[in-house]
Amino acid sequence: MTHSFHLSALACACLVTLSFSNVWAQSAAPGGLAEIVITGNPLGRDNTTVPVNTLGRAGLLERGQSTLGETLNGLPGVSSTYFGPNASRPIIRGLDGDRIRVLNNSASSLDASALSYDHAVPLDVLSTDRIEVLRGPAALLYGGSAVGGVVNVIDNRIPREAVSGVLGKAQLQAGTGNDERSVAGLVEAGNARFALHLDGFERQSGDVRAPVSLGCTKSGSPANARRICNSASTSRGGAFGASTFWDHGYLGASVNTYQSDYGTVAEDTVTIGMKTTRHALEGQLRQLPGWLESARLRLTHTDYQHTEFDTGVPGTLFANQGQDLRIEARHRPLAGWQGVLGVQTESSRFSAVGDEAFAPFSRTRSRALFVHEELSTAWGQVTAGARWESVRVESFGNPELDRFDEGISAQKFTPFSVAAGAVFKLSPAWSLTGNAAMTQRAPKDYELFANGPHLATNAWEIGNKDLGLEKSNSLDMGLQWKSGSDSVNVTAFASHFGNFIGLMNTSDIEDDLPVQRYQGVKAQFRGLEASGRQRLWQGISTLDLDWRADKVRATNSSTGEPLPRISPMRVGGSLIHGQGPWSAKLGADWHAAQKRVPDGSVVTAAYTLVNASVSYRQQLDAAVLFWFARLDNLSNQLAYSASSILTSTAFGKSPLPGRSFKLGVQANF
Repeated sequence: MTHSFHLSALACACLVTLSFSNVWAQSAAPGGLAEIVITGNPLGRDNTTVPVNTLGRAGLLERGQSTLGETLNGLPGVSSTYFGPNASRPIIRGLDGDRIRVLNNSASSLDASALSYDHAVPLDVLSTDRIEVLRGPAALLYGGSAVGGVVNVIDNRIPREAVSGVLGKAQLQAGTGNDERSVAGLVEAGNARFALHLDGFERQSGDVRAPVSLGCTKSGSPANARRICNSASTSRGGAFGASTFWDHGYLGASVNTYQSDYGTVAEDTVTIGMKTTRHALEGQLRQLPGWLESARLRLTHTDYQHTEFDTGVPGTLFANQGQDLRIEARHRPLAGWQGVLGVQTESSRFSAVGDEAFAPFSRTRSRALFVHEELSTAWGQVTAGARWESVRVESFGNPELDRFDEGISAQKFTPFSVAAGAVFKLSPAWSLTGNAAMTQRAPKDYELFANGPHLATNAWEIGNKDLGLEKSNSLDMGLQWKSGSDSVNVTAFASHFGNFIGLMNTSDIEDDLPVQRYQGVKAQFRGLEASGRQRLWQGISTLDLDWRADKVRATNSSTGEPLPRISPMRVGGSLIHGQGPWSAKLGADWHAAQKRVPDGSVVTAAYTLVNASVSYRQQLDAAVLFWFARLDNLSNQLAYSASSILTSTAFGKSPLPGRSFKLGVQANF
């Protein structure tokens, strides 16, 4: 298949401006955000008691994929829902869907990705500066929907620090495995009082190559037989933002759009056309008088919709529109305690119009109060936090479908969550961490009111109006060692759910589809995460060994059966060689066979994926070029994801991608 490739007007404008920006740049520091704030520590400190992974620009270049889930897949404790190469959300410690909170600049990322596995997250790493992944109990700061963890996608679309002159970034890349062609550009300009931001990106790819023949003959070409049929996509987006600064704060606003047209690999003739527009307002006041030291406000409005097309004919239209307001105030030390108090309100209206509307029109409104406190001691640090929420979920039925009750059906919930943690400094090199939490989550609208065919899961899904709060108790213990460039991190965790809301199989049949019902059951999740780095050679060049391993065991305690779609044990390692501006990496990740599955699920075989990459950093006057090349699945291994719904519903149709070579360059000015 031949794909025409063109640059969006916004991306072209960015690239043209960037070509001159090295002449205009005045003492502008290259790189990312001037202020780095760890998601798990709202006080803005570098240290945290909870497990956090961060990916900056270099990490995103190395790991970046077309979806958020696949970009993060392979981090300790993180896997992916993988619905083909175009739609996947992160899974953290075996928990997915609405138990993983996806944020954009610490504000809610409103979409429909948690509703169905074939719905993509409207975020692209091409426009991202940094991603932070927070696991464990401390995630409750962001609500009961973060019981599994938080993924915070951070950009600088609202400038938070003054810009001197003009600076920017441009990126070009191409890939063979899916015939990818991508371009991205960013420009920022300003002075001590004002700053402007402009960015744009476009990513275009064809059907993804597979290790075996899958019989894809969409274009009638025999060469397409080894491709995952209907896996092509085109996405584009851009943003404009501006901020004004004064001595003790800033205020900024931005508007960004994201559009994507992609195939759903479970159905050869179905494509999704997605569009979202997001308006954001953000500001901070510092050095306040009295008890409060600073205050920060974030307000967002999101308008999301996507249409599902069958052979080009418009079908079901999904829409979600909502607002998110979050205000945080940092107080001055009180008896040694420093902390943040805050309020948050969210409101969203969801609708689905069409034959495959398995969830009714609904409105969800929530209000929350939260607090996070820290106490530094001679032996370490203590943290504590709590969050109270009031959630109202209303169903308005669906005037086009008689299977939904008309009129308003409302449910109200008051979740309360609390967590505490500590870090003990055993020695200058060793530290011990512990975190515990009691978390409650309100059921989502579809968990309460769904009633219809869901082709992505090949089932007729039915909600349960009698569902109560999802309740869990969680504990993790970690041991860290760091000496120079060497480090070891090991964390064990356990979560017990007294009421785990799951989509359970039944023996009923509706419209030739098996019926699945949302029910509350008891469940347990236990696991281990480990990672480290060892310097093997130090001289003119360096050689390091990075290693990682994780395992999750999840059980439906009410029946004794395993829970579905749990990633198996994984062990991996990478050799990293660096010399001057050059860096090279060779790595392998072994995934064990997943035989511990419930009745009706498919056992997956063990497999090993080998990857290699090389990069070169080139200094050109005021510009820095970062060249990179990456080879994924070097051995062209045939593999199926145990955490993907496709493995059970379309086995053999959508394996993981085959061998792929990617080449690109990023320029920073």
